[in-house]
Amino acid sequence: MNISLKDYISIFIHQTDLKITNCVKEQLAPFNLAPEQNLIMLLLWERDGRTQQELAEQLQKDKTTITRMLSSLEQKGFIKRVTETCDRRSMRVFLTEGGKKLECKIIPVTEGFHKAVTRGITEEELAEVRRILTKMQKNIH
Repeated sequence: MNISLKDYISIFIHQTDLKITNCVKEQLAPFNLAPEQNLIMLLLWERDGRTQQELAEQLQKDKTTITRMLSSLEQKGFIKRVTETCDRRSMRVFLTEGGKKLECKIIPVTEGFHKAVTRGITEEELAEVRRILTKMQKNIH
């Protein structure tokens, strides 16, 4: 069987992801926020005070990557990390005032981008995309 590059779904998904990530990166640049850092901020705006472990699990990232991302967000003044009193190895992540103020600027950008990417796609189609991608993820494990 001779399969063409365009026939590999994984390549198509990767190309789509790159295009989306580059667009998000461009829109977040004025706020000094990288796309993956934005995901951490979204989780904290949803519920402040999450542990580093929770963030790693939610984003399916290893501890080293999360630690690096949090260090960068901390240097930018968006978050602060606090060591747990009961478990010195565990840290909770909290938004600073600067991080809290950023929410009202970033959420409209995020929502606008979501609307642009999903324009012309029904809720049923989005549910089908999620269902299929979930199946693919399970096939890999």
